[in-house]
Amino acid sequence: MKRELIAAVNQLSAERNLSREVVLSIVEAALAAAYKKYAFHDEQDVLVKLDPDSGAVKVYMQKTVVESVNDPQQEISLAEARKLRRGVQVGEAVEVGTMPMDAGRIGVYAAKQVILQRLREAEHQKTYEEFSSREGEIATGVVQFISPSQIYVNLGRVEAILPGGEQIPNERYRVGQRLRLYLLEIIQGSKGTQIVVSRTHPNLLRRLFELEIPEVHNGAVGVEGITREPGKRSKVAISTSQEGVDPVGCCLGPRGIRLQSIIKELNNEKIDLILWDADSKVFITNALSPAQVASIELNEEGKVATVIVPDRQLSLAIGKEGQNARLAARLTGWRIDIKSVSAAEAAKAEMLETISRELVQEKVVKEEAKEEVPVAADELQVSEPLSFPTAAEVSFEATKEEGAIRFAEDILPDARKIEALKEEAKAVKGKGKAKAKGKAKAKAKGKAKKPHLEDEYEE
Repeated sequence: MKRELIAAVNQLSAERNLSREVVLSIVEAALAAAYKKYAFHDEQDVLVKLDPDSGAVKVYMQKTVVESVNDPQQEISLAEARKLRRGVQVGEAVEVGTMPMDAGRIGVYAAKQVILQRLREAEHQKTYEEFSSREGEIATGVVQFISPSQIYVNLGRVEAILPGGEQIPNERYRVGQRLRLYLLEIIQGSKGTQIVVSRTHPNLLRRLFELEIPEVHNGAVGVEGITREPGKRSKVAISTSQEGVDPVGCCLGPRGIRLQSIIKELNNEKIDLILWDADSKVFITNALSPAQVASIELNEEGKVATVIVPDRQLSLAIGKEGQNARLAARLTGWRIDIKSVSAAEAAKAEMLETISRELVQEKVVKEEAKEEVPVAADELQVSEPLSFPTAAEVSFEATKEEGAIRFAEDILPDARKIEALKEEAKAVKGKGKAKAKGKAKAKAKGKAKKPHLEDEYEE
């Protein structure tokens, strides 16, 4: 019987992947619970020790050392305790050996249930301790069962869950399929340890790079950033701190075999290798590849990058349904506004026209404001009495203005008028003289004819 007990302990240790000491402690606790319930009083503290070599079982009751015993089931006098162990003091606990009664069939069944329960708890604890340190790493599992909401994957000694949200949309799974999974979360609950894995996390791609590319594993090539649209396309920013190392060539491998193995593992997901650069303009230009960039303007405050691309490169820079621009924005951390060269020039011309129009309107408003400045009634306040000039002062001011010095430009027109008037006066005077002379001649002729008339009258 004793050898059979030891054999059972060894078998449980091997099957459950638990240490022999842990299994022995579980069996001792189960036997103590069975004896306490069916052979002793419930309030008694029972301790069972199992010899790992011989399989002998010894049962002890723990009692507290007191000077005066009131409860023999839980207390022991100081004199009796010192017979069992020298130097014991009041208040300490001593182990009293006893030969218990047979626990019976019910006690054995109860011990079996306790052993099974403790073994499950020990397994869950060991699983948690093992995988909690591996959280964030990659693991290989086999699809065990497929349900509408999640997939159960066997990781060896433990089962993991692949939720629907962590599955690649265009990937189809089958029972028995081997997958590489990212250990997303380790949860220890009342039902045991639950392991959640993922196929869409960006760090899955990072761990695959570390597994497939030795330069990434040893640190010669660094992965600065990763952004993914699972099953469609990914962008990986890489850099190197060693001279003479080509990061893109290292990641591609001979004939691209390294990158192809990663693409195949992710169900033919496209992967763009982007050279990281400390200069934001260069990094954004690289992130928008394979499209070419004409110019970039950065707004540091709003973290906005305005990218100008040739007209024929506009659709390539944006990508299908904006995928290329969206991934580049996530990778660089900048909000990217992509415009074609023609659209940028048209926008610039329109902006200049708007600015010139606004300037003209502003100038007109200023001129109108200068011509007519409205004055409020409450602003018309006369601090001193008004005085009006007299007639003498007005005439003096007029005389003063008349005596003011005039410029040649103002004088010349008046001089011309004066000369014209003089010429006109001379002409009028000449006409007057000619008329007067004519009248004198007529008068003289009349006087000469008068006697002749008189002579005619006399006759």
